[in-house]
Amino acid sequence: MCIQYEVGNSVFSTRFVYQISYMKNFIIKLCINSISVFILANYVLGGVHVTSFGYAVIVAVILALLNASIRPILVLFTLPATILSLGLFILIINAAIIQIAAYLVPNHGFTVDSWWWAIFFSILLSFLNSIIERIVKAPTVSQPDDNGMKIFDKDGNRIA
Repeated sequence: MCIQYEVGNSVFSTRFVYQISYMKNFIIKLCINSISVFILANYVLGGVHVTSFGYAVIVAVILALLNASIRPILVLFTLPATILSLGLFILIINAAIIQIAAYLVPNHGFTVDSWWWAIFFSILLSFLNSIIERIVKAPTVSQPDDNGMKIFDKDGNRIA
């Protein structure tokens, strides 16, 4: 069963509306992350450098890709060390992700001087992102109300 509703002459399914909302939230979080990277690298930390806001956007995209792909594997393989260190080894994993991102950004647009700067950068980046996300508050999607909603089955027959 697919729930559809009409707005004017257009019919939207809830699945389509949720996909657009998730893309909006992803883009908002990517912008927040880019701003955080730019602020931290240029104004707060002396050992982390980004040459322009464009490179900050590239760093945010690379960090998102690395956090989605490589970070879960690293966390799984280093689980014993993480348990023995009571979770502090996650800081080393975050620093490694930032060092990999610095290696992947072209033309030295993002550089990190040492592992200590990478650890400080990862701590401050997560802190600043959480503060900015609380201020901005990405929009949430709620179920549409019953006004004008029509429910159809998979054959297109109206149910309610």
